[in-house]
Amino acid sequence: MIIIKNGTLLDVEKSKFEKMDISIEDGKITGIKKSIKPKKDDEIIDATDKIVAPGFIDAHCHLGLMGDSVGFENDDVNEKSDPITPQLRAIDGIDPMDRVFTEAYQGGITSVATGPGSANVIGGQFAAIKTFGKRIDKMIIKAPIAMKCAFGENPKRFYGTKGKMPTTRMGTAGMLRETLQKAKEYMLKSEAAGDDITKKPQYDARLEALIPVLKKEIPLKAHAHKANDIFTAIRIAKEFNVKMTLDHSTDARCIVDELAEENYPMIVGPSLGHRTKVELINKSFKTAAVLNKAGIKISITTDSPVIPLQHLPICAALAVKDGLDKWEALKAISINPAEILGLEDRVGSIKVGKDADIVIWSADPLQIDAKVEYTIIDGKVVFSGEGEE
Repeated sequence: MIIIKNGTLLDVEKSKFEKMDISIEDGKITGIKKSIKPKKDDEIIDATDKIVAPGFIDAHCHLGLMGDSVGFENDDVNEKSDPITPQLRAIDGIDPMDRVFTEAYQGGITSVATGPGSANVIGGQFAAIKTFGKRIDKMIIKAPIAMKCAFGENPKRFYGTKGKMPTTRMGTAGMLRETLQKAKEYMLKSEAAGDDITKKPQYDARLEALIPVLKKEIPLKAHAHKANDIFTAIRIAKEFNVKMTLDHSTDARCIVDELAEENYPMIVGPSLGHRTKVELINKSFKTAAVLNKAGIKISITTDSPVIPLQHLPICAALAVKDGLDKWEALKAISINPAEILGLEDRVGSIKVGKDADIVIWSADPLQIDAKVEYTIIDGKVVFSGEGEE
């Protein structure tokens, strides 16, 4: 058993700091008390004057699919040969040996949703994974966790230059609708056939992959920056009665009154860096505060590798600087992304029964000088200030 003694617990669900001891056994949090008396063989971590926080979570990134400093060899984020690729699985492309994983958990990020980019109308299946490990199969929290789709500039730019559909926003929406309708018909035929294989439609990997979306088992993960693209995504989600998260949502603060009526969770960012294209003209850290005040559930994203994953707490701190309540910022990189991903029973806060994903900081994680002293993932100390464990 591991016991974290004398630490200041960062309780994101109660929005308070509290002196607590924490016990960990078999990868889970087993106790949170004012004082836990250690047994003879227990491993003790002294967290006196330290902040004990849940491992942080990025609900939208491309970790392991775009190799750091490698170039083409490890660029596996977009399958640019076909705009409709729902059958692709992030776990088949992720490279856990990429050093960005080490930088992530050393920076306090213990879980992510990672997957295909936004070149395709339907890019494929995201996976929720832990950031420590050598073999992706042992790092999975849930896969698939969402189905990536994209609106706006990227699909029409990638395929329009090749003279292929889509070349317009209408084309993107039309292709998504058509594919979802085909998947719906395929699903209904399969269900009607029951166990009679002679009546089942011929197996189609693309359509099969979309059945969990139509059954509301996983959401569409909609890349959308501009207001009109956000509304198109909502329109299509309603037409097919599917769940959806709105990712990036750059224009969202300009249409917040409309979005507050819709109740779709929003994964906001990346807000750090240049406005490199027209879609990003309204990019601002103010967006998180505006959406939060309107009652919209938000999480903050780095969209790594756009922003290095270990800078997620810095992005949250910059959102505070631009008006977001400090506790809401902490929630936006912990319990909120966990809830948006449907993983709140395992990660996102320090609670008995949850995975022991805990980070011990030298100070408040939103302070620029705060350093990670320990990272614990699934009950194992994977990093301490002295180096790898």
